[in-house]
Amino acid sequence: AGSAGFSPAEAARWYYVPPDVATVARCGLAEREGLWIESLAERGLPSVGRHHHPDGGRAAVPAGTGGRVYGVLEIVWPVPLPPQRPQIVRQVEALAELCAHTLETYTPPGGPARPQRVLPDAAELMDLADGLYDPALVLVPHLDESGNLLDFRIQHVNSRFLDPAGRPRGMVGGALLLEAYPMAAGESELFQRIERVYATGEPFRARRMHLTALVDQVPLSAVADISVSRHGAGILFIWRIEDETARLASLLQHAQRLGRIGGFEENLLTGEITWNDQLFDLYGRPETSSPVPLEDLPAHAHPDDAVAIGRFLRTLLHHRRPASAAFRLQRPDGVTRHIRVVAEPVLDTDGRLLTVRGAYQDISSQHWTEVALAATRDQLAHTEQQASERDRLALQLQRAIMPPTQAPLQMPDLDVAVRYRPAEAEQLVGGDWYDAVVLPSRLVLLCVGDVAGHGIEAATSMVVLRNALRGLAVTGAGPGQLLSWLNMVTHHLTGGVTATAVCGLYDPATRTLRWARAGHLPPVLVRGSEASPLPPVSGLLLGALPEARYEEGEVQLAADDNLLMYTDGLIERRDRSVEESLTHLLTTAATVPGTLDQRLDRLLTYSRSDTDDDTCIVGIRVG
Repeated sequence: AGSAGFSPAEAARWYYVPPDVATVARCGLAEREGLWIESLAERGLPSVGRHHHPDGGRAAVPAGTGGRVYGVLEIVWPVPLPPQRPQIVRQVEALAELCAHTLETYTPPGGPARPQRVLPDAAELMDLADGLYDPALVLVPHLDESGNLLDFRIQHVNSRFLDPAGRPRGMVGGALLLEAYPMAAGESELFQRIERVYATGEPFRARRMHLTALVDQVPLSAVADISVSRHGAGILFIWRIEDETARLASLLQHAQRLGRIGGFEENLLTGEITWNDQLFDLYGRPETSSPVPLEDLPAHAHPDDAVAIGRFLRTLLHHRRPASAAFRLQRPDGVTRHIRVVAEPVLDTDGRLLTVRGAYQDISSQHWTEVALAATRDQLAHTEQQASERDRLALQLQRAIMPPTQAPLQMPDLDVAVRYRPAEAEQLVGGDWYDAVVLPSRLVLLCVGDVAGHGIEAATSMVVLRNALRGLAVTGAGPGQLLSWLNMVTHHLTGGVTATAVCGLYDPATRTLRWARAGHLPPVLVRGSEASPLPPVSGLLLGALPEARYEEGEVQLAADDNLLMYTDGLIERRDRSVEESLTHLLTTAATVPGTLDQRLDRLLTYSRSDTDDDTCIVGIRVG
């Protein structure tokens, strides 16, 4: 409301302070006798004139009269303030009461005559941001009609800035900060930090601050060094993302190597094409050679695949929609590989096509497996004996990949056991599968699934999904994201197949299980003498839609807890509902045997299923 001894610019910074900023004046309100500080540097509180007198003393005394407080009188000393005599304290309190009489009749300027706050020219700050090697944003305050701060507008985005969601700089620039990055107001309190810098003028710096951004409604976290400083009425926001991208890139390279996947990006305006090392290997070309543009793809493919490639290019470049195609790649070394290409267009704010990015995958082994299985199917389709041979072939394939038991995982304080019971009738060979493996991150991947149908198709689809999930899990993604990717694999790569699955990632260090499901029955937790299913989370079955999102659940396990994942072959009956069968399962699981293996064997022995379907069980016991 008034000041003396400060420049107009310094006073203007303190016209408005957000309610949650703990300043010297605000702390003085909580003290009946006022707040007396010998040296501001010892308290670290924001205060008017801190830049000019950082070591000086402060006094903040409530200004009130007649039992009502109208404001706070804050006095600044340029040097440390020793304890004052009672006479000086009474003089300051009298001065505060005099200020209260003035504030009692004070009318703040308002209405149409109130001068508008004019933001300073941010051109110099924008030039400064463009000269930095780190990603930077220039923010300006976004005020309401009363001059109170509501948000910050992103005035400028420098050329080094990369949006975590992959949006072009033009979509970020000009947007409100909380609209572009709503997670800034979350646990990191990043927005509150920026608001405080704007209110006090004091810069904020933090190392290894956790930032979260929403990418397709999936929160992705990063660790960054943060610098926020105020320049006039503008805010310069700099972040230096910690170079953990190298580690993630290494995981991604291993996943690409396992899946024989090569990525690319082609700028259609400049003609610049970027390939990774795996793609040069797929094409059989040296890394010093020039990448192949998409429009030249027909020249490197088998002539019989020209129609499929033409349809792929029209969908991608003309209709500007994601597309995929399978073709035979003819390499310079004379080798022909079966390839699937998947790509998506990247548009600017005006809807113009800027870039195409995507991936090639070598599906030769899958193709020849399908060819071999198709040839076997054709040969065995003529007679009943041949049909029986085909069923036995599927059963052998299934049992070779899914043994009834497997060697236990070597993990401290954790027992893992699996059981697989094939269908008794060979013609009912199904697509049930399980997996339990220790990932490079030392997390334990636990999953079971069930492909719809029986026979060779179900068995081969089971192989595709099981191997795909194991390869995707190397990326370090959570169970919800893994099922989202597996849904895309099911929809695009297996041809009309649907399946259910439950996927969990167990962290032995914290005894925490994160899990998600795709149309599957939830896991069962056995604690003491009680057994109950985990609270269900939403998730559509795999392959039903091209894209789906899966909710994650989390459970904290304790010592001697048992967790069971299973397929419906364990409980399904023709004459009873799923709820009745599940109740029987919980009763059986709650019976405490000696070991985890005995518990799983008991479940198989006392199973009342009568559908003659495959059954998979994965169990863990916390040590």
